[in-house]
Amino acid sequence: MSYIWNIRRNLSNLPGWRTKHKIVVIESDDWGSIRMPSRAVFDKLEKAGLDLRSWDAERFNLNDSLASYSDLEALFETLSCVKDKSNNCATFTAISVVANPDFNKIRVGDFKEYFYEPFIETLKRYPGCERSFDLWKEGIEKRIFLPQMHGREHLNIKTWMNALKNGERQTHLAFNEGIWGFVPDQTKLRGVDFQAAFLLHDPSDLEYHKQAIIEGLNLFEKLFGYRAEYFVPPNGQINNILNKTLSENGVRYRSASKIQLEPIGFGKSSKRLHYFGQKEITGIRYITRNCFFEPSQQYKDWVDSCLNDIKIAFQWHKPAVIGSHRVNYISALNPSNRDAGLRQLNILLHSILKTWPNVEFKTTDQLGKMIDKVN
Repeated sequence: MSYIWNIRRNLSNLPGWRTKHKIVVIESDDWGSIRMPSRAVFDKLEKAGLDLRSWDAERFNLNDSLASYSDLEALFETLSCVKDKSNNCATFTAISVVANPDFNKIRVGDFKEYFYEPFIETLKRYPGCERSFDLWKEGIEKRIFLPQMHGREHLNIKTWMNALKNGERQTHLAFNEGIWGFVPDQTKLRGVDFQAAFLLHDPSDLEYHKQAIIEGLNLFEKLFGYRAEYFVPPNGQINNILNKTLSENGVRYRSASKIQLEPIGFGKSSKRLHYFGQKEITGIRYITRNCFFEPSQQYKDWVDSCLNDIKIAFQWHKPAVIGSHRVNYISALNPSNRDAGLRQLNILLHSILKTWPNVEFKTTDQLGKMIDKVN
């Protein structure tokens, strides 16, 4: 199996932009989004029959929540302990949402209208997170934690609100606990994935998706003081027509899988092929991930696996773009989860420096600008 995996990794690194520089980018998804408020809520909802474990949901629902002040402190300490040949610390491109649903307003409005709140307001209600945004700003200033855009929310508003309006039992049970991150009963909500913000069920929803992108990017600038230049669609699902909206609102780079299943509505999708550094008609340039580090998935040695991914990327003169979700570094539900994740991240970073002393740590937008200079 590992032999076949290596062949696939080598082949996937063949097309696209190349560089002699040994560049490492770490992209970490989901910052700012709510997930599971507490283990007590998990147990209550699972007892009520909600599916909180399938489709890789289990590790998120058992480990993931908003990042506390201490979570960020520990992460920043780990990133700061290694420096590249230019004395730059390791850095996270923090792929972030900027809003969460305002559950109270939606309830008061009898589920007829959707309301959201900036995620900094959500932080104030989560124990240990009240001062977290101070560290977000510090991370930006020190360039070890640089937010880029994941969406206004990590939530498919249209399908969620429709389920609430129709009185769907499980959706309401989760709503009452302030979450949506479960796997819906597919006999009642076929093809629905609440986490996939831009999964297109009806082509008419594209106008709402455009609105969410514009509002989200404007809120991003208001919160962080700069325009987002890089966009990663939640769960990877997005119709490429939205590239025009992204481009018109300051986004220059977009994440995409090498084989994208582009949703076109009514449960159908089109297969699109992408390669690293590819530029499409709107000017959007695609950045594809070629390395992965998910230590909260405990079925393999993630340090060894990621180092192998990086080795293959460098062999083909490609930057190493590592995907690593927030869940790996969060302690609220399971303190040992953060400890294990940061311990393995520390080993990974030191191993990278030992193996490739001339490595360069960069953010995704810095990498995009390098590609722009030669392409």
